Amino acid sequence: MTQSIKLRSAKTLTSPQLSPNAYTDAPQQHPNLIFGSLQLLFWLFFCPAAWRNHLKRIDAILDTDSSLIILLRQGRWQNLALWRLFIQGYFILPILANLFLGLVLWALGEPIANIAFRVVVGVAVGVAVGVAGGVAFGVAFGVAGSVAVGVAFGVAFGVAFGVAGDVAGDVAVGMAFGVAFGVAGGVAIGVAGGVAVGVAFGVAFGVAFGVALGVALGIGVTINSWRPILSFPFLTVWNYLLYRLDKRRNGKSPCLLRFHSAFWDEWQRLHLRGLDEYLLFVIENNPVEGKVALEYLSISPQRWAAQAVQIELDARSLQSCTDVEAIREAHRSLVSSELESEVSPLLRIFSRISEDVDAALNQASAYNQRLLFRDVADKLNLQLQNFARSSDKYTIRFYPIIKSWREIVANYIEQLAKITELRQEINSPYITGNPITLEQEIFTGRDDIGLRIEQLLLDRRRPPLLLYGQRRMGKTSLLNNIGKLLPSNIIPMFVDLQGAPSSASDHAGFLYNLAKEMEKSAKKQGLTLPSLTREVLKSDPFTYFDEWLDKVEQALEQNTALLALDEFEVLDNAIAKGRFDEQDVLGMLRHLIQHRPRFKVLLAGSHTIEEYQRWASYLINVQVVHISYLKEAEARQLIERPVKDFTLRYEPNAVERVLQLTRCHPFLVQLLCAEIIVLKNEQDPSIRRLATLVDVEAAIPEALKSGGFFFADIQNNQVDATGQAILRFIAVQGEGAIVSRQALLQQFPDADITFNLLLQRELIEEVDDGYRFQVELIRRWFI
Repeated sequence: MTQSIKLRSAKTLTSPQLSPNAYTDAPQQHPNLIFGSLQLLFWLFFCPAAWRNHLKRIDAILDTDSSLIILLRQGRWQNLALWRLFIQGYFILPILANLFLGLVLWALGEPIANIAFRVVVGVAVGVAVGVAGGVAFGVAFGVAGSVAVGVAFGVAFGVAFGVAGDVAGDVAVGMAFGVAFGVAGGVAIGVAGGVAVGVAFGVAFGVAFGVALGVALGIGVTINSWRPILSFPFLTVWNYLLYRLDKRRNGKSPCLLRFHSAFWDEWQRLHLRGLDEYLLFVIENNPVEGKVALEYLSISPQRWAAQAVQIELDARSLQSCTDVEAIREAHRSLVSSELESEVSPLLRIFSRISEDVDAALNQASAYNQRLLFRDVADKLNLQLQNFARSSDKYTIRFYPIIKSWREIVANYIEQLAKITELRQEINSPYITGNPITLEQEIFTGRDDIGLRIEQLLLDRRRPPLLLYGQRRMGKTSLLNNIGKLLPSNIIPMFVDLQGAPSSASDHAGFLYNLAKEMEKSAKKQGLTLPSLTREVLKSDPFTYFDEWLDKVEQALEQNTALLALDEFEVLDNAIAKGRFDEQDVLGMLRHLIQHRPRFKVLLAGSHTIEEYQRWASYLINVQVVHISYLKEAEARQLIERPVKDFTLRYEPNAVERVLQLTRCHPFLVQLLCAEIIVLKNEQDPSIRRLATLVDVEAAIPEALKSGGFFFADIQNNQVDATGQAILRFIAVQGEGAIVSRQALLQQFPDADITFNLLLQRELIEEVDDGYRFQVELIRRWFI
């Protein structure tokens, strides 16, 4: 649901305009003894949740089956509320019920003497049954029995106490006991109690009497099954009258909706016709009260009405989106898209489109915005065609909305094009934040790595692969685009372990999120995998996940799945913290590698397997694929021709300077080139489209600033204090300076391990008998 629905507790849902007793399962009891007694009886028969909450307010250990007398004997006699319940349930209610019986008998012409006798008998029996039943069966039976049985005996005994009247009287008594059992304990307990009482009376008064009494008991026991059906026509009329009255009042607060039977008859399971229309009317005219009523109904037997109303509210919310800014926010309120209902698939479509629009608007350049918005437009066109072919009532309702969204997105794409042309700006295609996705055409090179991975995948020994490289070297971008480099019969299934899988709290959550990411990735490659629900995994997660993999292999047919697990170090951290069991998780991966020839496993990270001993012991013969700097030709393409129709041109010495500063590091090339474009867009249009050496040098300070997170990660997470000191010492020597090993050892004795780490991290390189920075931009950061 769009609103966060919380379970109703004893806390009353209120607003400044609402009665504390409206739309709640925990209403307050009326202070008047008589009205409060009648309220108790009403709760017991119609609102058992209100009855239970009232008992808990009186005493925390008090429930329907608690014996009130025993509670008083346990030293709780000082609880005045307990005494009030005792007096109201066992004395006042039998008196009121039998006085009402007396009025009915008087209206029917019964002699006053007979009426008085019956009332006295009814009250006496009611009190006796109430107290005895309260001790034997609990407070609920005591209250229900004191009324039902007391009145029944008042009807049945007309001449002399202890002599049954006629058959009607027998039935009345039997039904009364049945009602008491049924109301107090539900059908199961009611049937057991009813049978016991029927047998007892059969023994005492004869078989015929026992049978008649037993039938009556059965009818009484099942009161909560047949009473809602019998009352349904009358409640329908009552509810309709409330609706018409509220419409005449224009939904003025407080609304009469609170008297609708959906809010006080918990046993009614039949759909109360018109409730959804009534609720929507109240929400439109009195939002505060309407939303409280919606929350109540969402977990009631009439939740269908809350769901229907929420679907309409979601539709109206989506329909109200008139620009891309509104569309980008829509997914944040569509919580119902995560709940399973008839409309969930439709809402998930809108939610995903909203997320895509949000991602597009987060792009810094107009070029990347247009690129992603074109993809959104394609998705909207496809969905519009699907909607047009459907006759489903919900699809028909949402069709105008998706049509409107398509027009909004198309208009925004046109606006972006006009703004770019008017300003004569250079569109920046560079991605310096998130990894490059499949949809972004800027991905360049890496053909050699793709070929190496393909060769290893054909190895009959099926070795696991490790894509190893330093941070921001393009590992994730490669995995996002690896499908472009491999044969079509290899289906990449990319899973980012930094996301949901490693953040799960247990094995079931881990495997569910793993399967979900595999499904999502395979779908991008045109393969639909069978779904796997979280509920299935709860009892035996690894067994059911293994069975799911059997189904995945069937879906693969003759293809091979490449399970690419990015940032495997994050999963190792979760194992180290004890969230997952090492043997279960890593054993599952080993079993998959060894026994499922249709699956190949590729890990990606910035550490070697040797640095993680637990992985080395499970994954044997791991083949390392090293990803490092781009080739010079690939870097030149990224600088001069990153995308088709790129409008910025470079002087030759400017290109050479970018290569010198970045050493073809993919992230740093994009970082520096992005800042060059920002700088050029601020210049006069007459010189805007040609980058010079001066422009490159001018962009360096801004590149160091905007890429601070990258450089800070090196300083804070990849090297220790000694490593930082060594890097600063080399940095101050100047660009390209080589510092001899002897000089460094004099300055930093016993630092051999640190030197090896800096070499492994590809921060420095060994030249002759000395060391220097591999990348000039990184050196400048450490000055």
